[in-house]
Amino acid sequence: MKNVVSLFDGISCLQIALEKAGIPYENYYSSEVDEYCMKITQKNYPSTIQLGDICDLTKAHLPNNIDLLVGGSPCQDFSLMGNQLNFSGNRSRLFFEYLRLKNDLNPKWFILENVVMRQDIQDAISDLLGVKPIKINSALFSGQNRKRLYWTNIPNIEQKLEPFLSPTNEITGKSVLLDQTYEIATVRKGKNGSPRQIVKPATNKLGCLTASYYKGVNADGRPAKTKFFGDYEAGKIEMLSPVECERLQTVPEGYTEGISKTQRYKALGNGFTVDVIAFILSCIP
Repeated sequence: MKNVVSLFDGISCLQIALEKAGIPYENYYSSEVDEYCMKITQKNYPSTIQLGDICDLTKAHLPNNIDLLVGGSPCQDFSLMGNQLNFSGNRSRLFFEYLRLKNDLNPKWFILENVVMRQDIQDAISDLLGVKPIKINSALFSGQNRKRLYWTNIPNIEQKLEPFLSPTNEITGKSVLLDQTYEIATVRKGKNGSPRQIVKPATNKLGCLTASYYKGVNADGRPAKTKFFGDYEAGKIEMLSPVECERLQTVPEGYTEGISKTQRYKALGNGFTVDVIAFILSCIP
């Protein structure tokens, strides 16, 4: 690929995914406004071309031929666990900025990621993008239960996804077994060095990875219910480390070093699960 554009780029999880998928590219254009995320991006990918606020971005700022356009517009107003302001929300309204640039740039390939949402809102987005979404749970590739919708014109994803849908993923070797109350969050090593499963605290109101989430509290500040296995004391609230959060999002360990823990949690929670995006990209013919 020659030109890649990432809208709401965050910490550039897309660049990690491109590398994992073995897809070379010449120019990577990033639209992002969070100073901490941009710091992490430039630390890891100093050649990234930062373009700033998507609302100020036009076709004139970019080359004529865009091979790949990817974005995950802010999801909080769409989420079934949030306030469901949908298109009227200040954050989720930014979807239309993605749509504007997609139509103006006419990329060869595009991906839009977002949360599971009301069916009528989902259908409206599908009509505007001209494709229906594919629902993928990050648990197929990682140790977290993170269901997301992916709208894309990349073909044959669902067919190639089928081998990943067994209770134990034979391709990656990762267990994706979930129960009704608790979800497997990560794998830590026990005191004797043997692997053991740790089950995450109950999700916060928005259902995403945030600093308060990893501190074991709900959105309203109440302690989250927890259940641990292995060497962990039952009922104890144990905060996941930034490195464990990187593992959950299949980001290289230490990738987000250089900013505060709070900002690392926030950036990782707002990012893509890298291996999901890498899988989708691997389906490009």
